[in-house]
Amino acid sequence: MAKIFVEAYGCSASFADSEMISGLILNGGHTLVDNSSESDLNIIVTCSVKDSTADKMMHRIKSLKSKPLIVAGCLPKAEKDTVEKFSEEASLLGPNSLGKTLQVISSTMNGKKQIALEDSDLSKVGLPKVRLNPAVGIVEIASGCMSECTFCQTKLSKGDLSSYRLGDIVRQVETEIKEGCKEVWLTSTDNGCYGFDIGTDLPTLVNAVVSIPENFMVRVGMMNPMYMPRIRESLIESFDNAKVFKFMHVPVQCGSDKVLHDMKRGHTAGTFREIVKKIRGRFGQFTISTDIIVGFPSETEEDFQKTVALLEDTRPDVVNLSKYSARPGTDAAERKQLDAAEIKRRSRIIFEQISKLSMESNKKWIGWKGRVLFDELTDEGIKGRNYAYKPVYVRDKVCIGESHVVEITDATVKRLIGKIAS
Repeated sequence: MAKIFVEAYGCSASFADSEMISGLILNGGHTLVDNSSESDLNIIVTCSVKDSTADKMMHRIKSLKSKPLIVAGCLPKAEKDTVEKFSEEASLLGPNSLGKTLQVISSTMNGKKQIALEDSDLSKVGLPKVRLNPAVGIVEIASGCMSECTFCQTKLSKGDLSSYRLGDIVRQVETEIKEGCKEVWLTSTDNGCYGFDIGTDLPTLVNAVVSIPENFMVRVGMMNPMYMPRIRESLIESFDNAKVFKFMHVPVQCGSDKVLHDMKRGHTAGTFREIVKKIRGRFGQFTISTDIIVGFPSETEEDFQKTVALLEDTRPDVVNLSKYSARPGTDAAERKQLDAAEIKRRSRIIFEQISKLSMESNKKWIGWKGRVLFDELTDEGIKGRNYAYKPVYVRDKVCIGESHVVEITDATVKRLIGKIAS
């Protein structure tokens, strides 16, 4: 039996994978340790979405390979040769191969490298897990997606959409709540197309989850705009429930329809505008989060200015900004790339714009009083979320998982600051 250190990076689905890997480790009779200095074997659950992230992964792989190592997650599936260049002896475990976790551990501990990158038929719903956060249950609802985005490497790792059965997901949520979670995240590569392959959809799932008769909150994860018109009206109805955070992550990526076409995004800037208009018209204070990529190979200055205009028109509360980087194996990597200095210039302009928009959005909450669920311990103290999933910090002594009425007294670009009101 081995002492094993598990480290995870990337999206919520990647962290969910690490929780399940940890659960399988304990079920297999092994021990989890908190750092690599105490371990017999290291496991790193990787992300490969951007160059900068992949570079960080490689650095960590090099620092962990002094002991038997398993590289799991998206990177070994998308860039097997690159991983092996940095750690020739490491075993590889794909994001849809978790059923082979114990087998790969055994082989690696016995000095034999094992490659397990083929998708298994094992559903991730119902697997044992060790939660990273006792207040938050991360529930994967599907693997893969229906898109063919020319810049994205995730498709190479996770493949086509495979939705998990609605009843299985509901039972998993019930388990999370029974085991003390106050907040549930529904996550996948793209929640927007959930169920299209099995005759259901996301609004039906959300309605089923919120019908569980317990006190908890639901965060619905990222959904691409291209599938929103098919489910928009029923999805908005499903969000009209007190258990659902009034938060939606809809990555538009660009304001130019020409560039969106080149990206094979399957939607237009108008699709995003309509989503924002409908949601704000229905709910008022509702947190809209989106993603922007600047410097895609075919992006002209005119295209870039359309992105600036789209952000000014729609005023999203949160914008995740990325400078385009060519990911190996993707179609866009074969195109002539833009000058790095120009990409940096455009990125700086958008960064200043979104900082201004976020500050204006957060200032509107000063004076608000309402209930906040405290769900995360950070280096800066305890953080909570209000009904619109706005991050709230207080200096009062609060325990994770507690809910308190808070009055917002100040705001920064990234957070609200408040005090316990009762």
